[in-house]
Amino acid sequence: MSPVSSAPPWNVHRLPRADGRVFLVTGGNAGIGYFVAEQLSATGATVVLGSRNPTKAEAATASIRARVAGARVRAVRLDLADLASLRTVVDSLKVERLDAVVHNAGVALDDPPREETGDGHELMFGTNHLGHFALTHWLMPLLSAAPAARVVTMGSFAAKSERLDLDDLQSRQDYRPKRTYGRSKLAQMHFGLALDRRLRAAGSAVRSVVVHPGGALDSLTPSRPPIHVRPTSARLTAAPAALLVQGKHAGAWPAVRAVLDPAVRGGQLWGPRVFGLRGEPRNEPLWNHLADTSVAARLWDASRDLTGVAPDTALA
Repeated sequence: MSPVSSAPPWNVHRLPRADGRVFLVTGGNAGIGYFVAEQLSATGATVVLGSRNPTKAEAATASIRARVAGARVRAVRLDLADLASLRTVVDSLKVERLDAVVHNAGVALDDPPREETGDGHELMFGTNHLGHFALTHWLMPLLSAAPAARVVTMGSFAAKSERLDLDDLQSRQDYRPKRTYGRSKLAQMHFGLALDRRLRAAGSAVRSVVVHPGGALDSLTPSRPPIHVRPTSARLTAAPAALLVQGKHAGAWPAVRAVLDPAVRGGQLWGPRVFGLRGEPRNEPLWNHLADTSVAARLWDASRDLTGVAPDTALA
């Protein structure tokens, strides 16, 4: 007779309690990050929003408190485009341990010209990937202090069709905004998987999981004034798209499960169940190009050289 699991089926609308735990969500003031923070707040955990804009962060925390009774939510200033500032984030958190960080914040540009961070890195690659790479280094002592912490990296379905140009990571030779964005998210996903391999090799209890939201549209996202307001007209015109994609509240589900579900393992990829575009979260097969550890190793070395730090050097 086979053993019967005592764990109930995962329900995106009935999350397990996480009282006493502390979660950091980068870019938690808007978009998918906001809904990750709102959903995690409903578990009783302390949720910290990392945001470069204090006004937007204040609006997001107020919105969550209005919707989640007793929400333990606050914000810290976090600018992923400013690498030197990231080492101060640990002190600003004012906690002894961190149970999870969701690397969600990102920049997406639609048009040229190419822009750079203050450190001289292409803006999307520098913010989306290098910023999170460096932030993980500074957070690692707090993550290591938790009994089973998780680093959850938010990738993108746009990365599935992209490949990294390791000789032009900064898109100096050939800059195309949508491609550069997709490659920056692919770099994040390679990083999340490489991080888990290095954590395991070091015998760390911290685990790294990669997720993606599938197709997540503003027009299918429920209103959260003033964070997001969806006009009735947008809801009606977007209705046919709901057959294939979803709103950003649902795009948050894979990240939320990766934080909370003890069945999720390090090194996994989680995304929406239906064609990777919509539906409840599932563990999906690793994309073929993400399994290339040689690309990940070269990206890691380049990221270490560009930031001056590396997460595995900060392991406790």
